[in-house]
Amino acid sequence: MIDPEAVASNAEVIRQRIAEVGADPDAIELIAVTKGFGAEAIIAARQVGFEVVGESYAQELIQKWPAVVAELGSDTPTVHFIGGLQKNKIRKLADIVGVWQSVDRSSVAVELAKRQPGATVFVQINVSGSAAQGGCPIEEGATFVEECRVLGLDVAGCMAIGPQGDDQTVRDGFDLAARFADEHALAIRSFGMTGDLEHAVTAGSTMVRIGTALFGARPSRAG
Repeated sequence: MIDPEAVASNAEVIRQRIAEVGADPDAIELIAVTKGFGAEAIIAARQVGFEVVGESYAQELIQKWPAVVAELGSDTPTVHFIGGLQKNKIRKLADIVGVWQSVDRSSVAVELAKRQPGATVFVQINVSGSAAQGGCPIEEGATFVEECRVLGLDVAGCMAIGPQGDDQTVRDGFDLAARFADEHALAIRSFGMTGDLEHAVTAGSTMVRIGTALFGARPSRAG
């Protein structure tokens, strides 16, 4: 079981880490990344004040969401989908997901415009060069942002996964993403996770995605 009091305490530790690099913790939104955990993680996060949770696995989210609604009723948190997005899953997720952070290619954008017109999206930019991390190649980003806007999507932010490597490599990656966000007037910057949030916040992140530092190690996924 997940202890809501422990989640609240862990969140304060994260806010202190943000403060220690000179940023205002109140200006950085924490996303409770509940992927890999059961419905109890979403419920616990909401009970201690989290307004947003992050999920990555479509079928897992679909399966646990009824239990969340049964417990929380209309007071469910906003779900941000942060994982690799397959267009054939969008129809099933459209009634659950409020913000789509990992929009990185035309086929996904077109399907979102069809299934959830005017959807709020973040364009995911690849700053590492690793295909495994997903994201639109940054040299194609300007064209893709415009395409999303023409489709009627609300392009509200930019998402990036920090590159692997030494501190300078990570900082450079987040700086690149921040410049892209500046150039395209993307006010929300979803950069940084448990292990690299200091670098992300220093680069200008407005939103960090925190999972294990709140809830502990994730259970092994079946299959």
